[in-house]
Amino acid sequence: MRIYVLALLVTLQACAGFNKDITVGWTNERLYTEAKDELANGGYDKAIGYFEKLETRAIGTPLGQQAQIEKAFTQYKAGEQAAALITLDRFIRLHPASPLVDYALFLRGLVNFNDNLGFLSGFTGQTLTERDQKAAKESYQTFQSLVTRFPDSKYSKDAQARMAYILNTLSAYEIHVARYYFTRGAYLAAANRAQTAISEYPKAPSVEEALEILIRSYDLLGSVQLRDDAKRVMASSFPKNKLGKITAVNGTTDSSNPTQKR
Repeated sequence: MRIYVLALLVTLQACAGFNKDITVGWTNERLYTEAKDELANGGYDKAIGYFEKLETRAIGTPLGQQAQIEKAFTQYKAGEQAAALITLDRFIRLHPASPLVDYALFLRGLVNFNDNLGFLSGFTGQTLTERDQKAAKESYQTFQSLVTRFPDSKYSKDAQARMAYILNTLSAYEIHVARYYFTRGAYLAAANRAQTAISEYPKAPSVEEALEILIRSYDLLGSVQLRDDAKRVMASSFPKNKLGKITAVNGTTDSSNPTQKR
């Protein structure tokens, strides 16, 4: 019995030692330094734990705010996108006047921006245009908020470049879907998606292809007036594209071969 009790005491002491908080007695500055070192060395779990402790100990101070932002960045680096977004949303809500808000917005946009390609993109050749666009739209909105609220921020130029990329990929997604419908003979659906690309992303490079799909779809649907309206837009916007040409033939208009790309 005595041996059993001694063994139990040894086990309890070992557990107590295992669960001991080694940061007790550390200054906030040391805790921050240790967290940054863990982050630099890829020890994301430890870094997140240290930043959380610092956030609590330095609450209400600039260092506490810095710890919260650093924790969000570490969560992002660790692939914990959902946790990073929660941390950033909480920061933005609690510290609207913080000088770190512009970076918080940039990081929030970045988390969603990089989530667009997905984990399997490098293995399957899948691109952003073939994925669900929810993250891309949220990323765009966050970057737009940053640029609008903090036009002089050092992050605004990068945000604007990413916004342009997102718009192009969102437009390309609509074209991807329109092309899919067209090749399967769903010409009305193809025309609708092409029209969406044109109206929502008028400056995107894929607008020309959207007009091509629109013209061909309307032609195959027998919608002569809508087809010719699209041809006029093509002629005005892309004068070198042959699909913009309208020629009168026996009182009707002659369309280029709708099934053959230029």
